[in-house]
Amino acid sequence: MENVLESLPRGGRVAIIRLRSLGDCVLTTPALAILRQFRPDLKIGVVVEDRFREIFEGSPDVDQILPPLLARLRGLRSDVCLNLHGGTRSAWMTALSGARYRAGFGHFRNRPAYNVRIPRAQEILGVERKVHTAEHLASAMFYLGVPFCEIPRARLTAARNAKTCAVIHPAAAAAAKTWRPRGFLDVAKHLQQSGLDVVFIGSASDDLAPFGAYPVRKGATLGQIKSLLAAAAVFVGNDSGPAHMAAAFGVPSVVLFGNSDPEIWGPWRTTSEVISSPAGIHEIRTDQVLQALDRLRVHA
Repeated sequence: MENVLESLPRGGRVAIIRLRSLGDCVLTTPALAILRQFRPDLKIGVVVEDRFREIFEGSPDVDQILPPLLARLRGLRSDVCLNLHGGTRSAWMTALSGARYRAGFGHFRNRPAYNVRIPRAQEILGVERKVHTAEHLASAMFYLGVPFCEIPRARLTAARNAKTCAVIHPAAAAAAKTWRPRGFLDVAKHLQQSGLDVVFIGSASDDLAPFGAYPVRKGATLGQIKSLLAAAAVFVGNDSGPAHMAAAFGVPSVVLFGNSDPEIWGPWRTTSEVISSPAGIHEIRTDQVLQALDRLRVHA
C-alpha cells in the first residue's frame, strides 16, 4: 500500500474523527502522540463532541479541536481524514470530508466511505491475541505510515491540584458495570484510615447520595476532573472513562470490571489491579479490593 503519511506535503493536514465515548477519547491520545512524533510538521485536527472536548484541550499533539459538523470538517481542508469511530455519522462525514485519503477500519460498517481501508489491528501488529483499545487505535497510525514503536501511555494535560487525595468513581454506564455502594464506602474508610483524604466523583446524573459523608464532586467538568486526577495518590472505580483518565496520569488504580473485557479495556500503562468475578461485578468481595490496594502500597 502507498505510504499515506510520507506522501503528505510538509505542513499537511490530518483530521481525526473521534465521536464518543470518554474512554475511547482518552485512548485515542497515544495514537495522536506517535503521529506527532513521526510528523511534527503536520497540522492535526480532532473532530469530537463538545462534551468530550476537554480531553484534548491543552494537548501538544492537537492543533485544532472541531465540533462534529461537516462544514467545519470540510473547512479544515485536510489531506487525510481518519475515522476512528466507525459509526454511520462519522462514516458519511469522512466520505464528504473532501480529503484525498479517507481512512477507516475495513471491518467497520460503511466500507464504501473509505478509499483507505485499514486491516484489523492483529494483522497490522502481527499478533493473534486480543489487543487493547489503545493498540487498536494506534495500529491505524502504523498502517498509514508511522514506523512501529512502543505505544505510549495516554496523554492528558491538566493544572494539578495542590492537595493529593484518593479518588473514587462509584458510577458506570450500566448496572452490570456498577459495584455496590457499600463496598465503595468500605474502601473509602480503609483509605481514610491509611491517612488519605477521599473524594467521590460522578456526573450530574449519577446518584452519589450514599457517599455524602465524604467530599463529592458531582457534575464537575472534565477539566476539573483532570486536575483532580493529575494529583491523585490512587484511583478506585468501575470500568469507565475516569479510570482511563487516571491511567493517563499514571495514577495507581484498582478497577472493577463487570461484563467488559479487561484485556481490551483495562488500565493502559499504569500500575494497576483489575478485579472481576465470573458471576458478575456484584460478586466482587470488599476484601479483594482492599487486598489489591495493599498490593499497590498506596499511602498518604
